[in-house]
Amino acid sequence: MTAAPAAPPGSRRVVVALGTTQTLAWACSYYLPAILAAPMAESLGLPASWVFGAFSGALLLSAVLGPWVGRVIDRSGGRVVLVASNFVLAAGLVLLALAQGPAMMIAGWLVLGLGIALGLYDSAFATLAGLYGRAARGPITGITLIAGFASTVGWPLSALMTEAWGWRGACLGWAALNLLVALPINRFLLPAAPPPEKKLVQEDAEAAPAPRFAMPLLAFVFAATWAVAGAMAAHLPALLQATGASAAAAIAAAALVGPAQVAARVLEFGLLGRFHPLVSGRLATLGHPLGAAALLLFGPVAAPAFTVLHGMGNGIMTIVKGTLPLAIFGPVGYGARQGLLSAPSRFLQALSPFAFGLLLERASVGAALALTSGLCLAAFVAMMLLRAPVTRPAAGSSGRGA
Repeated sequence: MTAAPAAPPGSRRVVVALGTTQTLAWACSYYLPAILAAPMAESLGLPASWVFGAFSGALLLSAVLGPWVGRVIDRSGGRVVLVASNFVLAAGLVLLALAQGPAMMIAGWLVLGLGIALGLYDSAFATLAGLYGRAARGPITGITLIAGFASTVGWPLSALMTEAWGWRGACLGWAALNLLVALPINRFLLPAAPPPEKKLVQEDAEAAPAPRFAMPLLAFVFAATWAVAGAMAAHLPALLQATGASAAAAIAAAALVGPAQVAARVLEFGLLGRFHPLVSGRLATLGHPLGAAALLLFGPVAAPAFTVLHGMGNGIMTIVKGTLPLAIFGPVGYGARQGLLSAPSRFLQALSPFAFGLLLERASVGAALALTSGLCLAAFVAMMLLRAPVTRPAAGSSGRGA
């Protein structure tokens, strides 16, 4: 059992600040199409698929730009990047609000794609790694606990603004929240910490080398699990109805995903935080396959069990994506490394809703769940091939771990 290093004093303010701005960033970008796609498409005279296609393009652009953003954070620290993300997200939202046809609509989503690359979890995690080094595990968990409510906050707020002001007004409302709320928080409540290369080299020098093949194994794990998460986010109610659940029961069961994610993150913050992140990662990859087995064996009566197990696994994996590379490789070069590790997962996350929908339509629920469960089980095997590096004792120490 390996306890995570305690977060330094003052980290609570940073966690609350980043958790708040991450909630707004996710709500105004990743969770926007669920509410605005239909009225946007109708207003512009386009099929809704055009809006979702432009959103997929934004995710693909964020995948391409991720390593570059990470290198910028490694060189300059995270505050400047997060502040820039608020300007960029606001600009993309304004472009969407002004769109009169497909060209400007697509341009708006692509600008939002740049904002996603600059401003979502990878940048926040890299900022915390620069501030706290290997002690960032607790703060990373903390911001995911807060931002885990992004859909809970974002969807109703988008719906309220759309009802009051129309979808264009909703875009402008989110732009204003970026400039008037998120930007000042990122600018004035986040420390301008030295980047990892200047501050934390000694800390990494005392750590054992990373396990062999750690980078490709982790890239596969994150790509496989995020592909499943993307497919479920788009098709979960339809999947449950295909097993025989009524529409009302499917929606009620799907609504359990959010609370399950938050509950799992509380578990990670408490009990699982005493262990190496590899333990959390291995458990997280098993949540979806166990839920799928229950759903296939017992039918729609097991829909709540499936969504809870899937949600818990997904909730923990979001944290593991930030904490496991930090534990294995250390904070030096963390931003660029996160960008590289995240690129395949973002590509697959952008494409998986379409592929999974096609499989549901042309094959069967069993085949679709066999594919997603197989991906998660393959990720579990990859996790089992990884071993935690053992920290070398510093000169003059007793040799005991912290």
